[in-house]
Amino acid sequence: MDAKLSPNQGSNISGISLAFGLVIALSVAALSLDWLGQRTPWQGMSLTLPLLLGALSTSAMGFLVIPMLQAWKTGQIIREDGPQAHLKKAGTPTMGGIFFVPVSVAIACILSNFATEVLGVCALTLSYGFVGWLDDWQILRRKSNKGISPKMKLALQIVFAAMFCLWLMFNHNSQITNIALPWVSFTLPLGYLFWPLAGFVLVAESNATNLTDGIDGLAAGTVAIALLGLGSVVAPAYPGLMVFCAALSGGCLGFLAHNRNPARVFMGDTGSLALGGALAAVALLTNSLVALFILSGIFFVETLSVIAQVGYYKATKGPDGKGKRLFKMAPLHHHLELSGWSELQVVRVFYAIAGILAVICVAIATF
Repeated sequence: MDAKLSPNQGSNISGISLAFGLVIALSVAALSLDWLGQRTPWQGMSLTLPLLLGALSTSAMGFLVIPMLQAWKTGQIIREDGPQAHLKKAGTPTMGGIFFVPVSVAIACILSNFATEVLGVCALTLSYGFVGWLDDWQILRRKSNKGISPKMKLALQIVFAAMFCLWLMFNHNSQITNIALPWVSFTLPLGYLFWPLAGFVLVAESNATNLTDGIDGLAAGTVAIALLGLGSVVAPAYPGLMVFCAALSGGCLGFLAHNRNPARVFMGDTGSLALGGALAAVALLTNSLVALFILSGIFFVETLSVIAQVGYYKATKGPDGKGKRLFKMAPLHHHLELSGWSELQVVRVFYAIAGILAVICVAIATF
């Protein structure tokens, strides 16, 4: 798309106003959903209090941790073949997931009174955060874009996914293997086929959020929206996991105070892998895979753009070993940037789409 035709052309919205607008929107949404669910918003078992506590705590923690990350020289290594506008971001601290994920998890555990299902999801979230930390640490140690090998990264994700599935298998009834389908009041009995599906969902969702983390504030904001939507969906049957989703959504908002454009810190794989794992774990435990698929629309399209780019390149490879590109660059948000969109335009549109998907998902679950 030509830059002259890009949406919101000439808009002077800033990163601060965009982040502040999202905080207000999600706070109002949490209050409204608590009112509809007949929950008291200032009590622990709600959406509002965990959201606000998560946002305020992680935002405050950022002022303490970011200077430490700078002192430890955790500056991001920027790909030279990416959008040229990103080269100025080199040196911005990464690995920000080390402060907003643990703080959010701690708030969720305390407010849910350390409910068993919350502890299980928290363990998976922190495990995937650990995989991301290993990758980030190797990137920083080697001063290149290459962290741990893709095979090692995938193997660790599969191992932790298998451990979570084993925990599910021995701590929950057999009905968990029946996938609930909305609209038709029908469940799809998968039996033992559920477990490879569960492992795939955990690995795929974590990598999808990881791919979405490529622009200031993009992953933090879209995941915050998805988490709040998922928290609302699971609230009636799983209040503890509602609290977990709200706290982590708030953590993303608090992180956004430092990650909005221009970013002072990046979440790195430490944050993005943990967030995807958290979404998938909650959906699996609550039989909300259809809701997860809707809420993850942005992440799904981002992943498809990468798969399509790689597949098309290989399919069109000529004798010289070079193929054609379907997009100017993948994931999709980079293609839009190279097509003339500003970072803020991409983030604004993606936030809007994520919000629409969340409204659809909550409406389906409610009515």
